[in-house]
Amino acid sequence: MRHLYTFKLIEAVARAGSMRKAAEDMNLTGSALTRRIQRFEQEFGAKVFERLPGGVRLNPAGELLLHHYRATLSDLARVQGQVADLAGVRRGHVSIACSQGMLPYFLPEQIARYRTEHPGVTFSVNVRDRTEAEQELASYASDLALVFEPVYLVDFEVIHVIPQEVHVVMAADHPLAKKKEIRLRDCLDTPHVAPSAQYGVRYLLDFAARRSSRRVSPVVETESFELIRHYVLHEKLIGFQIPIGLKSSEAGIVHRPVSSRDLSPGSLILGQMRGRTLPVASARFAMQLANTLKDYPAA
Repeated sequence: MRHLYTFKLIEAVARAGSMRKAAEDMNLTGSALTRRIQRFEQEFGAKVFERLPGGVRLNPAGELLLHHYRATLSDLARVQGQVADLAGVRRGHVSIACSQGMLPYFLPEQIARYRTEHPGVTFSVNVRDRTEAEQELASYASDLALVFEPVYLVDFEVIHVIPQEVHVVMAADHPLAKKKEIRLRDCLDTPHVAPSAQYGVRYLLDFAARRSSRRVSPVVETESFELIRHYVLHEKLIGFQIPIGLKSSEAGIVHRPVSSRDLSPGSLILGQMRGRTLPVASARFAMQLANTLKDYPAA
């Protein structure tokens, strides 16, 4: 336990890339920070930083050490949660990395439901794209990830997965709103606003368009799904999103699925870092999410 503060300082230096900047962030003098890390390196038996012309960065030994520190914090949080349960006190903290589509409706409902039974539990919700969410798990920055079409799945242990169709979002009076499902060619022939390339919805659209020798050519491209939902009300164009991020009726907006003949559903995946034992609060919240997703519609 006595080294945890030193580990925290090492993490701060790694994040800042500079001893001076890290010392400012941690309210220490630069000399005090340097001495503390040097004493630790002597006791540890190895250097943990590589000196660069413009600062410092972790060397391989430092990377291993920082991974150990984050794993230790995770294990400590898990034990603290178990001790709190023994005392009949439900406390803890849940951190989750998620796609933007989870923010408007699904996650607020799930967090509020969980906190009704466990008001001592706090949450961090980190909005990440499908690559960043997996990195959050590997670095212990998030306990859970709920993300559409993750990329690598190397260190990703799947807890639950459900299909989600890509939907066309548009104003209620748009000509395409009369159709029950919409062909991809109609989408590509209609002016559209689309998510940026790092998002799962765009990946599926680009892949399907290439198969038909077409291209997704948005008039507006954005990292914000909220902008997509609102912008379709300003122009006679369409946007794209997954249904878990939409309501069946939303002021002036309707949504219809892209035909499965043209575009197969993607996967919304709930997961954690492979081999990690989650803290009690996070494990219970993951169980709640998995049970809810089992009955969640694909469209």
